[in-house]
Amino acid sequence: MPSYTLLWTVNSPNPTAPAGSEWLEALSDFDVVSTAAPLDALTRESLEAADCVLVSGEFADLDGTEIVELVRSLDPRLPVVFWSPDLSASEAARLVHAGARHCIGHGDTPDRLRDCLRLAADERRRKVKMHRASSSTSDAWRSLLVGESRAMQVVSETIAMIAPRRSTVLITGESGTGKEMAARALHLAGPRANQPFVPVNCTALPENLLEAELFGHIKGAFTGAVNSRIGRFEQAHRGTIFLDEVGDMPIELQSKLLRVLQDREIQRLGSSETVKVDVRVIAATNVSLIERVRQGRFREDLYYRLNVVPLEMPPLRARESDIPLLVEHFVRKISNVEGLPVKQVSPEAINRLRACPWPGNVRQLENAVEMAVAISGHGDVLYPGDFGLAAPVAGRVIPFELPAIPADMPESVDFDSAVSQFERTILERALRKTAGNKTAAAEMLGLKRTTLIMKLRSFDGAKLCAC
Repeated sequence: MPSYTLLWTVNSPNPTAPAGSEWLEALSDFDVVSTAAPLDALTRESLEAADCVLVSGEFADLDGTEIVELVRSLDPRLPVVFWSPDLSASEAARLVHAGARHCIGHGDTPDRLRDCLRLAADERRRKVKMHRASSSTSDAWRSLLVGESRAMQVVSETIAMIAPRRSTVLITGESGTGKEMAARALHLAGPRANQPFVPVNCTALPENLLEAELFGHIKGAFTGAVNSRIGRFEQAHRGTIFLDEVGDMPIELQSKLLRVLQDREIQRLGSSETVKVDVRVIAATNVSLIERVRQGRFREDLYYRLNVVPLEMPPLRARESDIPLLVEHFVRKISNVEGLPVKQVSPEAINRLRACPWPGNVRQLENAVEMAVAISGHGDVLYPGDFGLAAPVAGRVIPFELPAIPADMPESVDFDSAVSQFERTILERALRKTAGNKTAAAEMLGLKRTTLIMKLRSFDGAKLCAC
């Protein structure tokens, strides 16, 4: 049986409470490295050797959920187990929802404590092993998918399962969720890893140049074609081509892409000859292709050719527990690029970042980290102010983008109407974010519910959009 290291922190006057001899026996499988460590003094270094954190006694100084947040901000992979005979079922449920691995309370036995600690420690070691394996050559693709949430585990499991095949994959998800990273991971995880990975942004080129970019052209095929040139499909021969934002591809070009997917051959612009290509096609979109099909803007047969294996990238709000890992990853990445010492991030900053909705997803978070590193100067720690985070309202942080203001001010402006429209826009956005829930919208805006309702009524009964 492996030897585990247990960090046991006690928040009650009696350092062995609630332990009798049979309870202490349950800890015999562990090397207990601390029995009275003050929680607010914990550091990343003090947790490195631990396989599990056991918290017992009453939580006088810190609430149980704050303890979980503190530990996870320092080491997201380290499990926390609570142990108290006075732990109620509702409190246990609250702690587990906050991220505690197990809660041992009234009615539990020493054997259950031992089993829960072993399970938690085994899980810790498994996660550490997976993290280390991600840096190995064979699993290099895993390092591109930062996160250990269940949503990201599903993504990793799907990639591991479909990578050995040549099946076409359609990656969906909101803008900024990391669809290209998933495509690169899929490429690296498969047998084509040592062959080219060729990305193409279908919206970055004018319609008249996209066909030549994809399929190539011969000399004289069009004005300016002074030389022959192979296209991206030929560049990706034996490798992978990634078609980003495929939903915006012109309808005329979609039929030619369909032909390539069916026959695996391309025809250069201006040439009558066909060229066989061996490529794996990965496409991505942040729009609903089914809706585009209904609108007549996307071919239905092409949709089914692309959507052989669907892979959905989750929005950041669905994997909030990954934010500490992502922040650490981006701080290290940006610091290495800039040649700076790697900075630490304060627990308060992590908590504030986790409270943000992040409509721009992972890309927006990375930009926020880059800004924080840039403006923090020579400081060793990044604080909430470095990320541009305002003080929380009712325990929440709501970054809010102001409506765009025209650069050129009109000659005549009705100030009251402009302010009224601005206020209306804020109310609409708050209602939209909360699916029409007025109580939640009021909390988001820092208003009383009655104040919000009065403001809504002030618009002469006009119905605000809450869809």
